Amino acid sequence: MSQPTVRVVGLGPGDRDLVTEGAWRLITQSPVVRLRTRRHPAAASLDALSSYDDWYDTAESFETLYESIADDLARLAGEVGEVVYVVPGSPVVAERTVELLHERPVRVICEPAVSVIDVACAALGRDPMAAGLRVVDALGSTEPLAGPGPLLVLQAYSSPVLASVADRLAPETPVTVLHHLGLADQVIEVRSARELAGFAADHLTSLWVDELRTVGPATEDLVSLMRTLRRSCPWDQEQTHASLTRHLLEEAYEALDALENLVRAEPEPSPDVIAHVQEELGDLLFQIVFHAELGDELDRFNLTTIADAVRTKLIGRHPHVFADVEVRDADDVAARWEVIKQVEKGRTSVLDGVAWQLPALTLYTKVLRKATSVGVARPELAGSISAAAHALAVVEVSPATSDASSTSAVDPAWGDAIEALARAAYAAGVDLEGVLRDRVRSVAQLVRERESTTETPQDTN
Repeated sequence: MSQPTVRVVGLGPGDRDLVTEGAWRLITQSPVVRLRTRRHPAAASLDALSSYDDWYDTAESFETLYESIADDLARLAGEVGEVVYVVPGSPVVAERTVELLHERPVRVICEPAVSVIDVACAALGRDPMAAGLRVVDALGSTEPLAGPGPLLVLQAYSSPVLASVADRLAPETPVTVLHHLGLADQVIEVRSARELAGFAADHLTSLWVDELRTVGPATEDLVSLMRTLRRSCPWDQEQTHASLTRHLLEEAYEALDALENLVRAEPEPSPDVIAHVQEELGDLLFQIVFHAELGDELDRFNLTTIADAVRTKLIGRHPHVFADVEVRDADDVAARWEVIKQVEKGRTSVLDGVAWQLPALTLYTKVLRKATSVGVARPELAGSISAAAHALAVVEVSPATSDASSTSAVDPAWGDAIEALARAAYAAGVDLEGVLRDRVRSVAQLVRERESTTETPQDTN
């Protein structure tokens, strides 16, 4: 007895003119035929054939619907020997039911058919191989669409689906809408991604995205620029890891300053503030790229290995996200992070690896955080504030007569006061370094106001 067979034929992407003669002969002459749907221009004369259209109204989801269709076709083939199954477009392009049929105990034969890829490339005059065309499913993911382009986005059958595609693109990305290709009401128009949802799409609508400016191409171009500078710019040629360290530090502080401006401007920062953050983060990124290129020139590391290493590390340090570990809260995450890091690096103390050249207030808070992670009691807020007030009350020190007389060898009560205040800030979740930086700006504003009204001696330090 021959194996039960489902022979799949396609109606093509348009009207009857795009259906092959062989497919039409099978559709009209085979004894048992099933249409996935009659909602297709080429199916206008096939009303006598059975379809699965009614199943769409009762299915919980497309996946359960397609599973049911595949099961029914396999059952029917087992009863009659061979079923001709008719799908929109091509059997081998974006047809989930055919994928599922291959998992059933039947032989699946897909007849050649014209696909939406053919008509899209013909309409735009593009060779898919020369262009490196990639075909994606509008419903396949919610992640941002990645380059390189061009992309042909299928299953874009409604305004909500178009909106979901738009969410995966930069708002100003040009998108070519391909609607009813080859039919009398054919539409080919370019819209920005932000305008996509306003188009009245249906099951014969696809999207063509010619170019995607995403992280991958942008980073590759930045690395390429860096290599050009190393070849052609005398200053860049002279730089080493050592000579660049001060620039890395300066750019980090400038990025921090821009981010603080952004935070102060929330919830509606101006375009200038946003542009400043982007510029400073870009300068900081370029320092990373520069060091990566220097490492690449000596076959030590490059931006790819750096990115892969930090991604792998972060996956390992988030077992509550990428494995089956359960955590209670953010504090539990932080504590587990320290344990994982110690094991990973073979360290004997949570203090191993601390950058001791950090600004003092930041360093003290970091060490406090490390202490809490190994079970030292978290500072108590009220007690720390009281201790700071008491320490300041008992300070005994003579006023400095000049800036040159400043020293760190002072009454220990000063240290007690600062330490207690730092512990109180940590207990309250306050970034004391950031608070002090804000106060610095207040003093700086006072200085500028005074300078605008009086002549002051210039500070030569």
